[in-house]
Amino acid sequence: MPRTQEENERIRQQAKAKIREAAIELFMRKGYHATSIDDVSKHAGVSKGLLYNYYKGKEELLGAMVEARIGELIQVMEKAEALETPAEQLKHIVEGAVDNVRRSPEVFRFYLHLQTQPEADETVAKYGKLLIEESARQFQIQCRMFEKLGASDPVARSLYFSSALQGIMLMISTYPDQFLVEAMKRQIIEDFCQV
Repeated sequence: MPRTQEENERIRQQAKAKIREAAIELFMRKGYHATSIDDVSKHAGVSKGLLYNYYKGKEELLGAMVEARIGELIQVMEKAEALETPAEQLKHIVEGAVDNVRRSPEVFRFYLHLQTQPEADETVAKYGKLLIEESARQFQIQCRMFEKLGASDPVARSLYFSSALQGIMLMISTYPDQFLVEAMKRQIIEDFCQV
């Protein structure tokens, strides 16, 4: 029996996710410029032809990875905004961010690394800039949450919150077995998500 359109799309999305995961691993291990499309296809266990069927080249692959990441950031914030109170919204952001890094610390490190590339590396830096721009947009939404929570200086409070959360995420991604994840998650929720 032939596959349905939905089955074909699911298989297609799984293959693309596998390619992106392989690319993240190789870009982190070898660097973007030292990784070839051949390396990515071999690491993903797909033919080079299939990879080229989805992505015209390495830069388009990187662009798709960044686009997917931006989509994830937007989705988390949209789900948070749909919650009733600002305290619930901020708690959702904390739990989502911490749990995501705990599941995939290498993904967090990859996108953090991408955002800190030298501007002279125009190919890579432009994608880091896209992430930075989206993070700035999400920061403004977060500031409104702190305003609704009653913070006297919502921007400063949001900046402090983001700094603490990013620090926790960095520690989890760097020391996943030695970091007291649940204790830190409880602490940041207690410090920032109370009315």
